Amino acid sequence: MIDIMRKTVNILGVNVDKLTFAETLEKATELLKSEGASAVFTPNPEIVMMAKEDRELRDILNAADICTADGIGVVYGSKILGDAVPERVPGFDLACALLERISKIGDGVFLFGAKPGVAEIAKQKLEEKYPGIVVSGTHDGYFKPEDEDGIVEQINASGAKLLLVCLGAPKQEKWIAKYQSKLSVNLCMGVGGTLDVLAGTAKRAPEIFIKLNLEWAYRVFKNPSRMGRFVALPKFALEVVKERHKKKS
Repeated sequence: MIDIMRKTVNILGVNVDKLTFAETLEKATELLKSEGASAVFTPNPEIVMMAKEDRELRDILNAADICTADGIGVVYGSKILGDAVPERVPGFDLACALLERISKIGDGVFLFGAKPGVAEIAKQKLEEKYPGIVVSGTHDGYFKPEDEDGIVEQINASGAKLLLVCLGAPKQEKWIAKYQSKLSVNLCMGVGGTLDVLAGTAKRAPEIFIKLNLEWAYRVFKNPSRMGRFVALPKFALEVVKERHKKKS
């Protein structure tokens, strides 16, 4: 259903919600209670740049029920365009806040993605962190196209209300869009490396880096092989500046 009250800013073709973290959490919680599989996506500058060149991905993001500014670059981009989103809404933090909420009401969550065994470890860690949480099922992110119908059946049979899809962009967004109408969950989230962090196989940046909006720099420092992915950052900034000048001319 189209939300006529929804306020967004268009950043290089992607409509990003102008919501605070608290507002996003409340809206996602309402979607968890509503029938039909809603979708939440959390684009950073790299994903926005992917969408700029990939019409299918761009359309998927723009059809989402919530599209948050995951990366601080997206927040700065909105400010440059003169239509600022209020703050960064990290997908990992949003997923954790939702997990904490559903642990108190008994709704199930299905963990989908990462390397074999990681989702199971994440399940154990979540059960330790959030007593009462119901992890209805898990499946790793290594599968063949012919396995996908079976995965959908497994998710539906689990009775989960929340589905965390951690396949990396744009695979997770396209997978959700492909099967959204067949899923019986109430809310699907595309949240990248969340399962790895929950399982402890990957570490999030220290709090000081997060507070200073330098989480991306920490990732590059810890894993220099990611440097190529962050080339998208200056390209994103340049495209946003060009877009601003285009609007002014």
